[in-house]
Amino acid sequence: MVRRFSLAAVAVVCISGITFAGHGNNNNNGGNRVGGVSINTAGVLAQPVEASLKPYKELQEKRLQKLAPELSAPVELRKISLRQIEAALAQSGHNFANQMPDDIKYLAGIQRLQYIFVYPEQGDIVLAGPGEGWKVNANADIVGITTGRPVLRLDDLLAAFRTVENARQGNITCSIDPTPEGRQQMDAFMARQQRFSSEVLDGIEKALGSQQISITGVPDTSRFARMLVASDYHMKRIAMKLDASPIAGLPSFIDMLKTKGQLDNMMPRWWMACNYEPIAKSPDGLAWEIRGPGVKVMTEDELIGGDGRVKGTGKVNPVAQKWADLMTEKYDELSAKETSFGELRNIMDMCVVAALIAKENLMAKANCEIPIMASPSSKVSLSVWDAPKTVSTQCSALKRGSDYIITASGGVEITSWQVADKTVADPAVGDVRAKAMPAKTQSGSSVWWN
Repeated sequence: MVRRFSLAAVAVVCISGITFAGHGNNNNNGGNRVGGVSINTAGVLAQPVEASLKPYKELQEKRLQKLAPELSAPVELRKISLRQIEAALAQSGHNFANQMPDDIKYLAGIQRLQYIFVYPEQGDIVLAGPGEGWKVNANADIVGITTGRPVLRLDDLLAAFRTVENARQGNITCSIDPTPEGRQQMDAFMARQQRFSSEVLDGIEKALGSQQISITGVPDTSRFARMLVASDYHMKRIAMKLDASPIAGLPSFIDMLKTKGQLDNMMPRWWMACNYEPIAKSPDGLAWEIRGPGVKVMTEDELIGGDGRVKGTGKVNPVAQKWADLMTEKYDELSAKETSFGELRNIMDMCVVAALIAKENLMAKANCEIPIMASPSSKVSLSVWDAPKTVSTQCSALKRGSDYIITASGGVEITSWQVADKTVADPAVGDVRAKAMPAKTQSGSSVWWN
């Protein structure tokens, strides 16, 4: 309920360039740093200490293996073999996917999954997309040398394969929200206020308390889950002007309200969702192309009941919608500046690939089996990090006349099976497959090739 000051309140959460405490050596000894926030052993999410960035960046650079010349140069289509990755995992003796050589761990520097090719004669499925060499950027993220966009990760691909049934049954989601008790406490606090001041903001933060982080469909200790939370967190911080937008042309929601605001209902919720065109397929079903920008931002007004629980209204604030549309339009540019957004799109691509392979039974068509990659009980585990559980409330306020507004909630939803349901025939996709045959070397088949 909104009282006194026409003041709608919701807290904000943010991640990007995350910092997480991890277990043992399976997380590459990243310490508290992965993607742009810190998470302690109690699961509390916070902004990272800046002093921790430099040593972690230096550690990342020291660990990078020398790139082969064929990997360094940008190419429109780099290919990687699932059969050969499976074989490499079987032969390695490693317990964790992120202990593999860099060319496998970073999936040959591919930055978006564009094609799935089925080769029954080789017993293989090949994934392909634009790729190049990689480096450590200023925030200690692994990104393309020229594009600055994050490269695909084997660890995330394995998570997508291993949770494909979860995605089919209920989608993959994350959300960061105040508790019902916190909302009730905030409402009671606001009922006692006679005028608005900076002290009121402090009181709202204390009344709302810690926000809860919920993750469904994937292990909450996985890197995959971290990136969902990171992108959600950072989207909110940009929207509510807690962080500056890293690109021109994307102001905060707060700034947009200053000139265009309609304060009839200021409880917007934003979430990031799949944004794909129908998947193109060859007539024989052996070649598939994933099309579309990948991610869009959605919005809906929310209503808080007397019990502190939130429900959607089916209505949309026009300024919130404009901000969502603008972030969707700028998403590709944004993903090169704030890597958590690029990581989210990579993960969505992988989930769509996993869903399509399962739905169309492509492994059977390819005479290919990848139990080490795809089985949740595989001997090769995902990296394990402390699970994100809570984050402190931070408020951002805007005064317009006698009205004030305070921040918003949000999340991520990956509906990969719905994307896989929509296909369109295109013979040209088969022509691309014919030119992308698995490569062979003197020692056998190659894991990747250009």
